[in-house]
Amino acid sequence: MSEQQSLPRRIGVGGALMLAFNGAIGASIFALPATLAADFGTSAPWLFPLVGLASLLIAIPFSRSVAAFPESGGPATYGRVFGSLAGFELGWIYYVARATAFAANLNVLISYLSRWWAGAEDGLLRILLMLAATAGLAFINSRGISPAMRVLGGITLLKTVPLIAAAVAALIIAGVPAPGPLPPLTEVEAGVLIVFYAFVGFENAAVTAGETRDPQRTLPRALLGTIGSVALLYFVVQLAFVSFFPNGLEEGAETPLLALGERLIGPVGALILGLAAIFSLAGNLHANIAATPRLTFAMAERRELPAWLARVHPQFATPAASILFFAALVAALAISGSFVWLAVVSTLARMIVYAVTILSLPRAPGRPARLSASHWAIAGVGVLICVLVAAQADQKAWLTLAALAGAGLLLYLVTPRPSVSV
Repeated sequence: MSEQQSLPRRIGVGGALMLAFNGAIGASIFALPATLAADFGTSAPWLFPLVGLASLLIAIPFSRSVAAFPESGGPATYGRVFGSLAGFELGWIYYVARATAFAANLNVLISYLSRWWAGAEDGLLRILLMLAATAGLAFINSRGISPAMRVLGGITLLKTVPLIAAAVAALIIAGVPAPGPLPPLTEVEAGVLIVFYAFVGFENAAVTAGETRDPQRTLPRALLGTIGSVALLYFVVQLAFVSFFPNGLEEGAETPLLALGERLIGPVGALILGLAAIFSLAGNLHANIAATPRLTFAMAERRELPAWLARVHPQFATPAASILFFAALVAALAISGSFVWLAVVSTLARMIVYAVTILSLPRAPGRPARLSASHWAIAGVGVLICVLVAAQADQKAWLTLAALAGAGLLLYLVTPRPSVSV
């Protein structure tokens, strides 16, 4: 059975946009404002349009490559134009990076819950809450992609409306701050790298291409729309924060938007933005578990992973086995805490994924008949940006990535597959 037959195309532009938007926005928006204000003062908000433009130079050629591959699997599919092993390794690295990100954000979610639920951050209750959250998200996504998208839509509203309302209120009360002078170029480069982390995850919708209606048009719109909306939201929130705290916070730097909410309307404001943070994290986790299992599903269909990971629920037409496997993996990582050493490679892995995806278009089966000179120019700039961002990673990150790739290679070699390649 082919993937297109087993997983019906039920995701439209709105669903793809929510997958990409929630893949990009998780915990960072609730942690970055104080750090950036302390380092860059009132010039901090303007880093987001700058980095958003750089992200667009990656996303534009990236989206053209994505549109040429109408099946699910994301990186595991694009890399196959360079060979089946390259496709597997690229998909495997991305899968582990997404699993690690899920586990990390799940811990942050429990930390926010512990502010109002005594004992939630330690012991058995912490484990039970992690298991309950993961099981709940797995259940929702196993019941069908359409109900999963409806839940994601509700979560998206609950996390964005309070943020926008608080930002607008802060700007009305305190006014729009004038941008201050930028620090030395070396410090700006470090700040740009930090801000760039806020945009990774926009590729989330590409993994579900096989379940997306008219992916050649839907996915580019969703990816480019996400970059614009993320840049705008972060810019407005950061602008509002520096209007009240132009030099950051000495206390409460880990939860800057709670401090902003309390400054606006007292403890109720802190509670509202605390709940928005919880919904933001929940949206990120939900989008992650909706998309990432499609990687193992696609690789299992190609016999690069055990065949049982390609099983489809007979009633709900979802990759239920891959969803449950992913849920078990991320729950174990989150509970054990062993994911911490992997987290540093998440952005590095994505830079490699972005660059390879851009470079895969000339070999893609659905590529345009002729690629224009302007495409090659933008694609070259996009790959260069990926290289420059990846170059900021330290030796430990590269060694960790190499270890992950080696582990994936062993898994690939021991998985039985047909003797005749397809």
